[in-house]
Amino acid sequence: MRCNACGFVFADANLTDAELLKLYRKSYFFGEEYSNYLADRSVLQKNFTLRLRELMKFVEPPRHKRLLEIGCAYGFFLLSAQNHFERVQGIDISEDGVRYCTEELGLNVIQSDLLEADFAEQEFDVVCLWDTIEHLSNPHLYIQKISRHMNSGALLAITTGDIESLNARLKKETWRLLHPPTHLQYFSRRTMELLLDRNQFEVVYNRYCGFYRSVDNISYNLFVLRSETPSLHQLVSKTGLGSLSLYLNLYDIMYVIARKR
Repeated sequence: MRCNACGFVFADANLTDAELLKLYRKSYFFGEEYSNYLADRSVLQKNFTLRLRELMKFVEPPRHKRLLEIGCAYGFFLLSAQNHFERVQGIDISEDGVRYCTEELGLNVIQSDLLEADFAEQEFDVVCLWDTIEHLSNPHLYIQKISRHMNSGALLAITTGDIESLNARLKKETWRLLHPPTHLQYFSRRTMELLLDRNQFEVVYNRYCGFYRSVDNISYNLFVLRSETPSLHQLVSKTGLGSLSLYLNLYDIMYVIARKR
């Protein structure tokens, strides 16, 4: 569906909170959206290193000390970020992901939906949503709440697909990021900036970012999720090539950094 007023694109899906929670069970990370999320840890951390490197260009250490990641999954970004901030913490609805963060990595992470979490008088200097905002039922409510816990000069960093990118327009309904019910919201640069502006954020960085993918993850997407030929994925795994990674930039994932006015 597309909003006639602003052009924002969203999935015609009215999911309950219980239905959304069910989508992100352990199986989402092991056998559904991903082949094996933990096995891809080194590749995922490569991506987070790239994102952190860009973010740090805007971070002022005396000013930006407290970081919150929304949708932190298994904590790999927080693990990389903790050496750059005085305090890092995360929030996610995945029970298994939060357990791994707290028990295996020793991170400060809670299991909750952001809209239900009580941060009391806490304030955050940097908030990150890596490939998360497209999964939210009411993204404007999340940005509103984030804004209330940030002072002027605080930073908000977001990555998500660009529905108006050349690749998305060429691929149309076959665009790889077009897959409800997990992806519900489809921003463009324009609609993203509109949402942020309405919540007192000024965009200071908006570029397309590339990403690393393991050969195992690529073959899983091609042969299991799309073509239903798991034997080919198993063959790739047996060769030992699955652990290798490739870098790709299709210029359809935008990386936005905004500063609170």
